[in-house]
Amino acid sequence: MSASDGAPDRKAKTPAPSVGTRLMREWNGRMHVVDVTDQGIVFDGRVYGSLSAVAKRITGAHWSGPRFFGL
Repeated sequence: MSASDGAPDRKAKTPAPSVGTRLMREWNGRMHVVDVTDQGIVFDGRVYGSLSAVAKRITGAHWSGPRFFGL
């Protein structure tokens, strides 16, 4: 069933974090910090288009970015 036929949408989107938000996550003994800017997600001096791209850079595996950062 889909949302168009009255069933709830099981893949509800997590709202994107607002510009100015700072997210932190410890992974393998290191604290990783990302900042949300008008240009995108800034991590280690580089701009990424999504939290998932940053999570993949940190872990080397595909993760849901919002889930990785606890959103």
